Amino acid sequence: MRSTPKFAHVVLQTSRLDEMRNWYCTLLDGHVVFEGHGLSFVTFDEEHHRIAFLSPPVALQDRSPAAAGMHHTAYTFESLDQLLGRYAELKDKGIEPHVPIQHGVTTSLYYRDPDGNFVELQVDNFSTPEDATAYMNGAEYEQDPVGPSFVPELMLEALDNGTAPEELQTRKWALSTSPDLPNPLEALTR
Repeated sequence: MRSTPKFAHVVLQTSRLDEMRNWYCTLLDGHVVFEGHGLSFVTFDEEHHRIAFLSPPVALQDRSPAAAGMHHTAYTFESLDQLLGRYAELKDKGIEPHVPIQHGVTTSLYYRDPDGNFVELQVDNFSTPEDATAYMNGAEYEQDPVGPSFVPELMLEALDNGTAPEELQTRKWALSTSPDLPNPLEALTR
């Protein structure tokens, strides 16, 4: 019998335990389940922990953007309204995205944690996995699998003014409202 595992948690090693814990609790609306002995376990749902922090008794070197390793973790919301609501909450707390990207398959906001790791907050732009996969196998995605950047404030304003999420969650909208933004791939690799 074949079984498929579910994602459980990620552990980040850090010399900035307090700062990292607080940042992730704010970003994910999470809370600490247990902390002590150089460890902190955080959750934002029914799981006992989704992210943990390990702070060894030695100082760690800062991560270089040129180093091999995990690029980012991603968390998804059920609707564009929820994603942009979290964007507004975080902006009010001084946490702004490093780069927003309209991937086409998702609408994504990439943040950088205090250690320089990327965290993607996203919403799927298709109602089924099959539709998303079909898009990823199509011409638009083949030409540019990353997609253009966009200005989240303009998207939030358009949503608040009644523009349908289906219109906002397109590369066409991103390009028409924010045509002169830099290539987002450069921001993801620095």
